[in-house]
Amino acid sequence: MADERRQLGDRGEAAVARAMARRGYAVLDRQYRCRWGEIDIVARDPAGTLCFVEVKTRTSSGFAQAREAVTPAKQRKLRAAASLYLAERRLDGRCRFDVAEVYWTSRRINYIINAF
Repeated sequence: MADERRQLGDRGEAAVARAMARRGYAVLDRQYRCRWGEIDIVARDPAGTLCFVEVKTRTSSGFAQAREAVTPAKQRKLRAAASLYLAERRLDGRCRFDVAEVYWTSRRINYIINAF
């Protein structure tokens, strides 16, 4: 079961990365891991803003919206991981946190800019 969830998540992340590339984003990293957790996608948008993207993949939207899984605790971990990512790569400039909801059975991606 956990392996199936991981595969679904990986497929969702790949779909979001492809969609972002089609829209002119440069995907810099996928599945960046550190002691604070994982950032699913790090990309630069066409305007040059660095985007830290949390991808939530669901088979359907029947139970709850995927974005609801990005709790305040998860947001704190993502901010800490992003700070470490920036420090390790000596990057600065504009940054934002986006959430991509992937509803697999309907093949729908809802991309939320500046989600938190």
